[in-house]
Amino acid sequence: MIVRPVKTDRIQAGKRTIYQILDEFLPELFEESIVVITSKIVALCDSRVVPIGAKDKEELVKEESDYFLPSHLSKYGHHFTITNNTLVAVAGIDESNGDGNYVLWPQDVQKSANDTRAYLAKKFGLKKLGVIISDSTCVPMRRGTVGQPLAYSGFEATKNYIGHPDLFGKPFKVSQSGIALGLAAAAAVTMGEGSERTPIAVISDIDFVNFQDHDPTAEELDNFYIADYKDDLFGPFLESVKWQKGKRGTP
Repeated sequence: MIVRPVKTDRIQAGKRTIYQILDEFLPELFEESIVVITSKIVALCDSRVVPIGAKDKEELVKEESDYFLPSHLSKYGHHFTITNNTLVAVAGIDESNGDGNYVLWPQDVQKSANDTRAYLAKKFGLKKLGVIISDSTCVPMRRGTVGQPLAYSGFEATKNYIGHPDLFGKPFKVSQSGIALGLAAAAAVTMGEGSERTPIAVISDIDFVNFQDHDPTAEELDNFYIADYKDDLFGPFLESVKWQKGKRGTP
């Protein structure tokens, strides 16, 4: 697997579209590649920002989350939230590299992934091309951030081993390989978290990825996300706290 970060200039809210950014800094793509784009530059291009001081951050978190926990429960004063089927701090709102703004998540991150894949596939004449919109997160009981996929398109996000035998013939019962998860994490390591100005990465030489020439179906997305906490390995933790409903609050 080869991960190539793509350097850009400083990206400011509302100055250019994501397609203009890709046209300028992504000169070529080849079959069986995956383009990873940070959610921040998609949001900046879509002007999904709020000037710092224009709105109370606590209220903004409540507006942007489906469910949240009060910030006083965290030593660091962070809200834990569930937003777009994702457990994330402060509903994904970020102040870094925002030029005085709170940067929100894209309004419809799956549509952004679908539309970007369609644009790049047409531009470069490709049939096997994937796109991931990613953001950083933390893993319990480990320091440091890793990349996670908020949305994907053009490939199978997981590889299912359930029912297949292991080395000794015993069938797997729950194992699924998180292809999109691993790719987002690998891209984030090369893109960095500070002032590197590499918010895009191209991943190639990935023969373990099954590409598909369409956006993920509703069934595939249902399989990618775990909407019912009872089905989640971490269900006992998710269900042990009293989540408060945010303004986006979905059932």
